[in-house]
Amino acid sequence: MGPGDLNRAICDLPQMADPNLIRGLASPDDAGVYKISDELAIIQTIDFFTPIVDDPYTFGQIAAANALSDVYAMGGKPLTAMNMVCFPVKSMDIEVLKTILRGGVDKILEAGALLVGGHSIEDDELKYGLSVTGTVHPKRLVTNSGAKAGDKLILTKPLGTGIISTAVKAEMADAETAARVADSMATLNKKAAELMQEIGIHAATDVTGFGLIGHTVQMAENSRVGVTIFSASVPVFPEAAGFAEQGLCPAGLHRNREFYSPSVIIDDKVPSYTQDIFFDPQTSGGLLISLAPSKASRLKDKLRQAGITEAAIIGEVTRQPRGKVTVR
Repeated sequence: MGPGDLNRAICDLPQMADPNLIRGLASPDDAGVYKISDELAIIQTIDFFTPIVDDPYTFGQIAAANALSDVYAMGGKPLTAMNMVCFPVKSMDIEVLKTILRGGVDKILEAGALLVGGHSIEDDELKYGLSVTGTVHPKRLVTNSGAKAGDKLILTKPLGTGIISTAVKAEMADAETAARVADSMATLNKKAAELMQEIGIHAATDVTGFGLIGHTVQMAENSRVGVTIFSASVPVFPEAAGFAEQGLCPAGLHRNREFYSPSVIIDDKVPSYTQDIFFDPQTSGGLLISLAPSKASRLKDKLRQAGITEAAIIGEVTRQPRGKVTVR
């Protein structure tokens, strides 16, 4: 199943109309948003997946950080979380689940949120994630549809987690590389979200399963603008290029390429392995932020001073071609 299948299934659902529904099925974004009052809106999201690392505690941290990220991408503050668990009780030690949950709750607490419950079922395949509720002032809400021509784009984490995770499973990545990528995936986007709100931005999204290209296309389409990405400026885990050249690409990368290629114009000089990395599905990736050019360098510097050392200006927003991403 790819992005196209998911989009078609969603489009078949009845559209929900409510004057307080700010973001829902009719305006797809990183999460749903419902206005409670003139000063309060809630952000709701859910995300879960199968293990992408061997260590249960680290897996719990990554899954939680990934779920919390949607709230941060919309400029919100996580408030509560609920565990979502599928666990093979008959074939796996329950201590594994306890360790996963401990990793998850540690990230929830780091986010300043509360674990308030959850749901579990027996399943042949282990899966874990969170349903998260956050809050935001309606006038401070950040969406993926506010990018403006002339804006600069900032990415806060390096790309390549899907490719390197595939290499880890194939036992072709060394322990140092695996640990560095896991640490990136387990890092909250909390500080980046706080700083972007402090500076003031036009749009944002988090780069996750649809890859840099997919999420940038969504921003371009929803904002009715074009986007140009300068490939040499994009932060990338250095090992990802070599693994991509060896064909260690996850299935999701190929699905992303198939679905989003009609919306992308890629210069012939951009290496094929770089293109792979840009289509690579990310887990708990960074924030992609669109903001006025007068603010871009200031936000990048603040991000780096806060320890987000890979943050970089990677592109710009253009008037044309609308809904298209150009990679140079």
